[in-house]
Amino acid sequence: MTISSNQPKPVTQVDQIEQLSDMEKSALGDVSRRFAFRSNDYYLSLIDWQDPNDPIRRAIVPDVQEMDEWGRLDPSDERTYTILPGLEHKYSYTILLLVSDVCEGICRYCFRKRVFMGSRTECLRDVPSAMEYIASQPQVTNVLLTGGDPLALATPKLADIVGRLREIEHVQIIRIGSRMPAFNPYRIIHDPSLLDMIRRHSTRHKRIYIMTHFIHPRELTDAAVEAISLLQEAGAITANQAPLIRGVNDDPQVLAELFRRLSFIGDAPYYVFQCRPAVGNRAYTVPIEEGYALVEQAKTLVSGLAKRLRYVMSHSTGKIEILGLDAGRVYLKYHRAANDQDNGRLLVFKSNPNACWLDDYEEEAPEYPMTLPYRSSGPD
Repeated sequence: MTISSNQPKPVTQVDQIEQLSDMEKSALGDVSRRFAFRSNDYYLSLIDWQDPNDPIRRAIVPDVQEMDEWGRLDPSDERTYTILPGLEHKYSYTILLLVSDVCEGICRYCFRKRVFMGSRTECLRDVPSAMEYIASQPQVTNVLLTGGDPLALATPKLADIVGRLREIEHVQIIRIGSRMPAFNPYRIIHDPSLLDMIRRHSTRHKRIYIMTHFIHPRELTDAAVEAISLLQEAGAITANQAPLIRGVNDDPQVLAELFRRLSFIGDAPYYVFQCRPAVGNRAYTVPIEEGYALVEQAKTLVSGLAKRLRYVMSHSTGKIEILGLDAGRVYLKYHRAANDQDNGRLLVFKSNPNACWLDDYEEEAPEYPMTLPYRSSGPD
């Protein structure tokens, strides 16, 4: 397809999608009133409108199944770890800043739907207080900027936050989580000041990481690849995080193609996330054990550089890796725990093919305790 070099035009109402019939627009009215809709003409142009099951359409266009009652607005209990509005401190070495309550497009499976609803009070407003807190935590080496989308901020505002972080000596890595390269790569291509900011603050010893969010190979357009290349040339390290989404990428061939193409452009596959049980997400969720099989099948189709990813869920208690299935058991491990004593802890449960989240596993595996402590090969 031909990609326009102009800035995409926002599409903020379902009624603006010309390819939808009047009947479809009417049916989706209640959904878009409950859960915000936003896209642009660039991303919508990636949809094959002749295919009712098109994966890009499913990712961005509302679906009546979102009205099914299921899940919670805060499925990972982020408020438990909130120090001040917009600042979360869950893991000892990492702080998360919600710097934006705007996205170029709103994914239908978003686990932070609440950010786009109500009074929008969860994002960072008091930057000086956030910096004061981070400066008081010398063990913190990583700060993750998220939202919303940090690249939806005007570059001077983003540069101010990044610049302040670079003044804190113990902050080594700044991560910027963004779906902008997929939704609107021209935000990057046409903004040299953004690339200048990265050149200034991504140094040899303290890199900026751009955590991209490509979920389907069709999103890797020529413009998207150019945007990634420009970020890399400016000194950023790029890595990709993709949730496993029913009807979008729940196919080993699709996942493998995504992993391959990401590895070809140096945007290393990093995490595949279990879809979080947020309100409205039931239809987008693949059960954990089915998801494990899909990811493992995809990994057999790619080279080593493309299969370094981990399949994880971001549970309230930590980031849990899905390790394997065997003889009616499922094996999980705390890749990173909110409680440092749980880091590396193995969890062994009786298989439950319908489980979509850790909380769905109720029975410990026969002859196994529910949790097994991590054993180090080094001295006690």
